[in-house]
Amino acid sequence: MTSAVERLTANFSMGAFAKAAELRKRIWFTLGALIIYRIGTYIPVPGVDAAVIGRLLAQHRDGILGMFNMFTGGALGRMTIFALNIMPYISASIIVQLMSTALPSLEALKKEGERGRTKLNQYTRYLTLFIAIFQAYGVALSLENMQNGAAVVNPGALFLITCVTSLVGGTMFLMWIGEQITSRGVGNGISLIIFAGIVANLPQATASLFQLGYTGALSPSFVLIFLCLAALTVAFIVFMEQSYRRIVIQYPKRQMMLGGDTNYMPLKVNTAGVIPPIFASSILLIPATLIGLINEKSVPGWLSLFGQQFGRGHVLYMAFYALMIVFFSYFYAAVSFNPVETADNLRKHGGFIPTIRPGSATVSYFDRVLTRLTAIAALYLVIVCLLPQILVSRYNIPFYFGGTSLIIIVSVTIDTVSQIQSHLVAYQYQGLMRKRRNAQKQRIIRR
Repeated sequence: MTSAVERLTANFSMGAFAKAAELRKRIWFTLGALIIYRIGTYIPVPGVDAAVIGRLLAQHRDGILGMFNMFTGGALGRMTIFALNIMPYISASIIVQLMSTALPSLEALKKEGERGRTKLNQYTRYLTLFIAIFQAYGVALSLENMQNGAAVVNPGALFLITCVTSLVGGTMFLMWIGEQITSRGVGNGISLIIFAGIVANLPQATASLFQLGYTGALSPSFVLIFLCLAALTVAFIVFMEQSYRRIVIQYPKRQMMLGGDTNYMPLKVNTAGVIPPIFASSILLIPATLIGLINEKSVPGWLSLFGQQFGRGHVLYMAFYALMIVFFSYFYAAVSFNPVETADNLRKHGGFIPTIRPGSATVSYFDRVLTRLTAIAALYLVIVCLLPQILVSRYNIPFYFGGTSLIIIVSVTIDTVSQIQSHLVAYQYQGLMRKRRNAQKQRIIRR
C-alpha cells in the first residue's frame, strides 16, 4: 500500500515545480552561494607564488595532498583564500561530537533541544576559528620554508599576518556560507561545498581519462570496462543509501481505532551517510599535509618514510583509512540513534515490537539491530572507498573517480533531491488544503 507522500511524489510535474516560489528561491540561493564559493577558489593569497605550489601538488598528486586539493576544488593547488576549505570546521565538529559523548555538561546540552544545539554550534564555531588559525599559521611557516623561500615573494612578519588572515577569513566565510545554505537553501551546506569542489573538476578528470585511452596509456577496452565499473559502483551506492531495515511496531489502541494497520520503524542501513569517509579523510589530511609542506631537508628520514606510506595505494594509508571509516560509522550511528531513548518513547506511546518485551529487552533488540546494520554499512563504505584506490594507483586513473568522491557525489545528490521532494510535497499539501478550504467556503455560500 502506497502512502500519501508516495502518491504525491508520483504526481510531480514541472507545473507544480514552477508554482513553488519558495522552493525556487531556495534553489537560486543555493546556486548563488556555490558560485560565490567557486569564485573564491580563484582569489590568490597575497605574496605567494602559485607556480611553486602547483609544482609541489603535481609531485604529490597521488598522495593525500592531491586528495586535499580535490576536496578544495583546486583551491590548494592555486593557493587561494579557500585553501583550507571547510576542513577545520569538520575537524571541530568531530571534536565537539566526541566531547559531547564524554563530558556530562555537553551531553546535557544535546538533550535541551534547539537551545542546546545552538550552544553546541557556537562551541563548534569557536573551535573552528582556533583550528583554522593553527593550521593557517603552520601553512604560512611551511610556505616560507618551502624550497628555500621560493614560494613566497617577500617573507617576513607581514606575510605571516596576511597569509593567516586570508586563510582564516576564507575558512570562516565558507563556514558561514555553509550554514546559510542549510538554513535558507536546499541540502546540507557543508556537504554541498565539498560536493561542488569535487564536481567542478570532474570534466577535467573525465577528459584526462579519455586522453589516457587516446594516447595508448590505457587500452580503449579498459577505459570502457572502467566506466562500466564506475556506473555499477554508483548504482550500488544508490542501493545502499536507499536501503532500510523495517522494524514492525504495534500500537494496540491505534489498531483498534484504525482497523489493525501495521506500523514500521525504518532504520537506515547506512545511518552515518557520507560522514565517515569525510571525517576519515580530514583526519588523514592533518599529518600528511604538514609533512608534505615542510622543507624536505628538515624532515627526518623516518618521518619522510612515514609520510610516503600515507600515499594513495600504500598499505598503511588504506589500513588507517579503513579503521577510521569503521570507527566513525559506529560513532555516528551511536550519536544519531539512542536505543534507550527510542525504547522509552515507544513505551510511552503504547507501542511495542512483536515477540519483544518492552524495556531492557527492546533496548537490547535495537542495539543488536543497529550494530549489525552499522557493520554492513562500514563494510560497504570500506569496499567502495578502498577498492578503487587499487585501480587508481596501479593504472594512474584520475583520482576523482575514487570511491570517496563517488560516495560524496551520490550521497549529497540523494540528500539534496530528497529535500527538494519534501518541499514539493509540502507545497502540494498546502495547495490541497487551500482547495479544500475554498470548496468548503463555496458550499457554505451556496447554502
